[in-house]
Formats: sequence, C-alpha cells, structure tokens
Amino acid sequence: MSGSLQLALSEKAGVALLDGKTIDAFLAPSPGAPTHTLLFFGGDPQQRSETHDVAIIFPQLIEAFAGRLRAAIVAPAAEKALEARFSVCVYPSLVVTYGRETLGVLPKVYDWSEYLSRIDALLQLQTPPAKEPRVRITFTEGETSS
Repeated sequence: MSGSLQLALSEKAGVALLDGKTIDAFLAPSPGAPTHTLLFFGGDPQQRSETHDVAIIFPQLIEAFAGRLRAAIVAPAAEKALEARFSVCVYPSLVVTYGRETLGVLPKVYDWSEYLSRIDALLQLQTPPAKEPRVRITFTEGETSS
C-alpha cells in the first residue's frame, strides 16, 4: 500500500499524518482549538480511484470549515488498526469526530453541496446521533408475541 499520496496531501494541506500512537493526542484539542475533527482515511489509491477525488476535495473542505474543525490524515499503515474504532467500512472515507467520539462517516465521493450540508450538520452535534435498531418489531392492537 502506497502512502505517498497521503504524505503529499499532508504536506500540501498542512495537516498532521496520524498513526495509532499519535491519534489520541490529536483528538484532544488544545485550549481554544475546535473540538471537531475531520479525518481522511484514504486507503490504497491504486486500488480505489475515488481516493484521488477525495484527496482533491479534502483541502477545500478544510478551508470551507476553517475555525470550526481541525483536520488530519490517517497514515495508510494505521488505517486497518483504526477503521473499527472510527466505523470506517469503505475507503476512502472522511470521519467527523467530536473529541474521540465518531459523529459520522462519509464514504466514497459526494457532490460538493452534499459534503457541505452533511459536515455542517455533524458539526452541530457534540454526541453521536442515536442509532436506530436494524429491525423494529411492532404489534397492532390485540397482537402479542409468543
């Protein structure tokens, strides 16, 4: 897996390249810094062409939400170890957190307006949204379960 795209993006966008040892320190903001973060999980750009698209969008999102979030890139070597913690199932993904809590994951590529509206909505949260059960059983009046 090549990390050259993520390293170049980190340098170009002026954001940290995080691994398992540095991510917790990054997620704990210094006083006065935004508590929300935007993390880029890129995956292997040779296997996932969308990674290049998200890599182009990522610095623009940082600029669009300047002062409201901090951004970083997860190093390719650390992605597998961190994906479950941040609910990443698909690469590339952008993860919005509040401190160490994952608020939402944006997998693959979206339209610009969709990125703006989804990230803005997540920045309104300080706790993850309640998860709905996958299956909901309802009974009509008079029915019972056995």
